[in-house]
Amino acid sequence: MTRLRSGQLAAAAGVSAQTLRYYERRGLLAEPERSSGGHRLYPRQAVTVLRVIKAAQRLGFTLEEVAELLEAGDRLRAHRRGRGDAGLRTRARRKLADVEARIAELTVIAGTLRQALDAGCDDLVACAGEPGCPLPFAEPAG
Repeated sequence: MTRLRSGQLAAAAGVSAQTLRYYERRGLLAEPERSSGGHRLYPRQAVTVLRVIKAAQRLGFTLEEVAELLEAGDRLRAHRRGRGDAGLRTRARRKLADVEARIAELTVIAGTLRQALDAGCDDLVACAGEPGCPLPFAEPAG
């Protein structure tokens, strides 16, 4: 089986060598074998693992969540069941709900900022004193 050195793996996966070591420390990437000269030697499958990690991050999963997904997948494969949940569907549903909630919040923020621009708000303190100010200044608790 052909093994990849750190630089080769990093280039193939589009990450830095520092990222490889960080993922190893976090337990996301298995500690590699070492050559007789002490160089890290990774299996080709590590390229796929790194691409999966980066894709999951782009989808909004934290590294902790990615680690949980990878561990669940490892357990599933260890039991030789080729298909199954491995927690991805459950976590994806939860992440989708979080993303949709954030989109709703950001939509409100974008609308408020548009209103502030349309109202000509230039100074937060001056705008706060105007009756038509669209910015959500909270009333003091009383």
